[in-house]
Amino acid sequence: MKKVLIVTCIVLLMFSLGCASRDYVRQQIDPLVDRISKLDARVTSIESRVNDLESKMNAMEAKLAEIDEAKKEASDAKALAQEAMKTAMDCCDRADAAVKRAEDAADRAEQAAMKAGKAFELQQRK
Repeated sequence: MKKVLIVTCIVLLMFSLGCASRDYVRQQIDPLVDRISKLDARVTSIESRVNDLESKMNAMEAKLAEIDEAKKEASDAKALAQEAMKTAMDCCDRADAAVKRAEDAADRAEQAAMKAGKAFELQQRK
């Protein structure tokens, strides 16, 4: 019986010394809780910055789309201006040709008028 009592006491003593107390667990966990809280705050801060960067990136993409649209419109306007310039040059060429024909016609009319005047004078003399 003594042996059983001694073995029981030794087993109870081992279990009582091997278990952690609540205070010990709190001492070990409190620093971890603090670190986890700090890390959680940092993660929240980083997520906020990432969200800000994403919104800025979306705004930049929208502006780039607007710039691309403006470039396209400018290119279209340039093409229209070149077409209008070509049309104007064609009109100028036709106007120059018309002026040349009008000058030639005026010269011929002047020559015909001079011939008619001479013919009239000749008929008057007869």
